Amino acid sequence: MEQRKEKKENKMGTMPVNRLLITMSLPMMASMLVQALYNIVDSIFVSRINENALTAVSLAFPIQTLMVAVGIGTCVGINAVLSRALGAKNQEMVDKTAGNGIFVMAVSYIVFLLVGLFGTRAFYLSQTEDVQIVQYGCEYLSVVCCLSFGIFAQFTFERLLQSTGKTFYIMITQGMGAVINIILDPIFIFGLFGMPKMGVRGAAVATVIGQVTAGLLAFLVNLKKNDEIQITRQTLRPNAEIIKQIYKIGVPSIIMQAIGSVMTYGMNLILISFTSTATAVFGVYFKLQSFVFMPVFGMNNGLVPILAYNYGAGQKERFIQALKWGIRYAVAIMFVGVVIFQTIPGALLGLFDASDAMLAIGVPALRTISYSFLLAGFGIVCGTAFQALGSATYSMLVSIARQLVVLLPAAYLLSLTGKVEYVWWSFPIAELMSMLMTVIFLIKIYKEVIQYIGKEAA
Repeated sequence: MEQRKEKKENKMGTMPVNRLLITMSLPMMASMLVQALYNIVDSIFVSRINENALTAVSLAFPIQTLMVAVGIGTCVGINAVLSRALGAKNQEMVDKTAGNGIFVMAVSYIVFLLVGLFGTRAFYLSQTEDVQIVQYGCEYLSVVCCLSFGIFAQFTFERLLQSTGKTFYIMITQGMGAVINIILDPIFIFGLFGMPKMGVRGAAVATVIGQVTAGLLAFLVNLKKNDEIQITRQTLRPNAEIIKQIYKIGVPSIIMQAIGSVMTYGMNLILISFTSTATAVFGVYFKLQSFVFMPVFGMNNGLVPILAYNYGAGQKERFIQALKWGIRYAVAIMFVGVVIFQTIPGALLGLFDASDAMLAIGVPALRTISYSFLLAGFGIVCGTAFQALGSATYSMLVSIARQLVVLLPAAYLLSLTGKVEYVWWSFPIAELMSMLMTVIFLIKIYKEVIQYIGKEAA
């Protein structure tokens, strides 16, 4: 019996914390970098059509952000509930959480299918009356939404692997999807090797094929390699209590990330009042900053199950060590990003065939916004700790304050100066405010929760 118990002990409760975080995070960071690469490649190829095509793809970002918010936010809930069950050695709860996670993600896909079928044209017309931009946008976004079952499957099955510490396989699944997308992009967009020339729609088709491939591969890996989770018809049966637990943590995370969709939509409206080129710059910025933020999010994805597991297992010191190492690595990565954005902004914009007008707007934009990166790294990791402890509401409040209460109003007020370069300062201003809020919440949650981890069990 003792031998069986020892065999089932998860590395998240035994391996030295720094080494554990590195081994769990590096595959995730690598896969996130590949994700960032293929997001950028999409826009690089689209920019070769014309600037309106690039603007159309940029204007699609709020809906894509919302889709990712629902997927990732729900997975945060699945991850936290499942990892805590693993730490508590509750196998029945582990299996039911996995099954109910698959169920709620299938429902999420249906919502975005309806958006793709009926909402894309109205969405674009709310932002611009340019006929070509609207046409390009509808071609792109309708495909992305209607075939989004691929990305939701990818989110779900990759996060089940993440919850049990098997992050190496995620690098393979995401990498495969990304490579397929990168290869198919020019083929479908420009009609190479006898394929029809699909333009902007081709970029969307390449993207969803990559997502479907990654989702299918992640599903197969779970069946063959993830012996800590058993998915059966019974576990797929909806359980109201488990779904409630998933969304208790997941909904604040969904709202927190969906706020980014609202912020992007609002910024697009502010910037397009100057020129569509400013909107294109904003879209390019989001593609470029993903090279900085994606490794941090990858590290975070490795950190979530470590924090949740050790919280569930009552191991306070391991929880605190993991949090400290996470903050150190996040700030270090962000520092590299600041250096890059400050030194070679013109070269970065040149990847997107930037015109002189785009360079004139984009170079100061990248430099100004990058000042916020160091503060953001600290906030991202602390937000992860809040979620792992079941206090995702704190993360939600910080995100609402940063993006809606401060960033958008600041951007609007700065836009009244008539100078677009002032608008970019809204990002560092908002990040400074959010860091102050994060510190206050971190002190509060330490006093109320962290310092008592493991004391009940003792």
